[in-house]
Amino acid sequence: VQLQAFGGGLVQPGGSLRLSCAASGFTADYNAIGWFRQAPGKERVGVMCLSLSDGNTNYADFVKGRFTISRDNAKNTVYLQMNSLKPEDTAVYYCAAGDRGVGLITPLYDYWGQGTLVTVSS
Repeated sequence: VQLQAFGGGLVQPGGSLRLSCAASGFTADYNAIGWFRQAPGKERVGVMCLSLSDGNTNYADFVKGRFTISRDNAKNTVYLQMNSLKPEDTAVYYCAAGDRGVGLITPLYDYWGQGTLVTVSS
């Protein structure tokens, strides 16, 4: 399984970005996609995740009401729509795939993309 995350960039506070996570390879090896982020000097933390089997989602409190997660099955792609961005959302965002449930902790995921940088600044 290979994952490619893209769509990051520089955005002003209050702006929006949509990140994409494109999956290729043996997609039957996983049933959940998670988005994580890592700010400079900080640990990687879970942002949102999606069960591909039943559509259940899980999210961190700090994105409630601002971020949404969705998928396009035909494209094997999961999206993270980020609205009302804040400077503290600045981080490298990673997508990951796993088969051990819909959670926001890194040990649940076996496959990781390379990360895409999101910078929120005026």
